[in-house]
Amino acid sequence: MIVVCIYLPKILILPSLPTGIGGHFFRRSKSANGQTALARVARDPAARPPRRSVQSSRRSREEVLLLHDVHFKERHFKPSATMKVKKDLVVNPLSRTKQKKVKDEDGKEAKEVIMPRETGINHIKCKVIRQKKNAELQRQKKKEKKERRKAREQTGEPKQVPHTIESLREKDETMIYGEIEDEDNEEVKIDMEHDEFAPYYRQEYEPKVLITYADNPHTKTRIFGRELTRIIPNSTSLYRNRSGVKKMVKSCIENGYTDIIVINEDQCKPNGMLIVHLPEGPTMHCKLSNVKITPELKRSHKEITNHRPEVVLNNFTTRLGHSVARMFGAIFHHQPEFKGRRVVTFHNQRDYIFFRHHRYEFNPKTGKPRLRELGPRFTLRLRSLQHGTFDSKYGNYEWIIQGRRHQLETSRRKFFL
Repeated sequence: MIVVCIYLPKILILPSLPTGIGGHFFRRSKSANGQTALARVARDPAARPPRRSVQSSRRSREEVLLLHDVHFKERHFKPSATMKVKKDLVVNPLSRTKQKKVKDEDGKEAKEVIMPRETGINHIKCKVIRQKKNAELQRQKKKEKKERRKAREQTGEPKQVPHTIESLREKDETMIYGEIEDEDNEEVKIDMEHDEFAPYYRQEYEPKVLITYADNPHTKTRIFGRELTRIIPNSTSLYRNRSGVKKMVKSCIENGYTDIIVINEDQCKPNGMLIVHLPEGPTMHCKLSNVKITPELKRSHKEITNHRPEVVLNNFTTRLGHSVARMFGAIFHHQPEFKGRRVVTFHNQRDYIFFRHHRYEFNPKTGKPRLRELGPRFTLRLRSLQHGTFDSKYGNYEWIIQGRRHQLETSRRKFFL
């Protein structure tokens, strides 16, 4: 038989050889000059190198992992003189976590049985079965949670109320507790009977509102102003024609307007709202943000009817908050038309005033009420409240944040409305 060897650098290609040729077998060996050659070795069991037994050649998984950790630490983590090495810790080869060595009563180290970590359903390789098992576990947890809730209700255990920023709010000296008609709030009641909004709440006149804009308003600002005219009854939208606010105040008083709303804008978006109550004030300036007009909410202005809406003023607890809430209420008509089922909400939360416009409907099958948002939607943040009509130069401010932020906002749990 002819054997052909093709030599390449560090590569040896051999054809398939029979297991034995005339009582010999071939071994690959290196000569003195480093070239690989074939050596014919006699088929003698004594001439073969001794084989390791199967048991000695196979190491357990724990031994392999321990050896790997030891070699890795010897190569990469050589403790210096300043490092403190804990000698009573051993590495768990399965979970790769450090555990303390267990000792017997005599003080000798005991062999601890290392169990694998409990993985639940993670060991299931089939994704479909794993998802089914997970769904069953979730249903079981929900069922147990309901049973625990029923048990608490039967025993009469009080509910655990979580702590929030509102519940941990710092107490304000001007906070109003209870109803206005209580004896403790007699001073507040007297002030409300003699403030600038008392004639409105005595229903002596009907509000008439002018809505205007900054000079050269852009599209979104104009649409936002028109939508406010659909919400506020007896309101009109006009352009300023570069006239000042003081000049507008005088002309509006002559024409019988009771309130002015000026919408400011920046970078083609509405960013501020100025509300002036006529004829004696006050004047409120708010930051305007998160404006969503009706098309952005995927609603149509045709859903808004001409009925006068109800007004909900929620969570205004301080004297300043009551003044702001009464100013918002004085814009709308004091006699809502409940037939239209329209609701306008000013909700105060952490000094942010959220505006929403809804219509409540009744489910024909169950008869339960539900809300449908009509739009627009925006958020207000009070910047200043000024006595009298608008006067930025000589005006007397009841409350202002500009230039006093570090003095007023001393804590995240301090609120003013």
